[in-house]
Amino acid sequence: MYEMKDEYLTGIESIDAEHRRLFELAEEAYQLSINEFIPDKYDQLSDILDELKSYAFTHFENEEQYMKEHNYKGILSQLAAHNEFREKISDLTLDRNDENTEETVKEVLAFITDWLVNHIYYSDKKIAE
Repeated sequence: MYEMKDEYLTGIESIDAEHRRLFELAEEAYQLSINEFIPDKYDQLSDILDELKSYAFTHFENEEQYMKEHNYKGILSQLAAHNEFREKISDLTLDRNDENTEETVKEVLAFITDWLVNHIYYSDKKIAE
């Protein structure tokens, strides 16, 4: 389901590698969420979400540094988008007592999908232009 396709490549090797890892983490969460043979997925999903958050923050720092070093003209809009994402992803949590962990994971994945696809395709690709 989550796959780094050629149309998402920026042509900047370090950024593309980090985007690829973000897709992999989303795929891990998705595969775990649909696996019917694992009854209690909470701890594993929580760990993946924590790693996704951490990795996304590191990725933003690296991408922002790259934009600064290359005097990217669209940096302000990128910073605003990154900050909005940082706020939203910081608020994403799984609650052990939540009966709808699966539903929460689906919401998280929908948010991540939208961000990965739209932000990379419409914003990050412009960094290399």
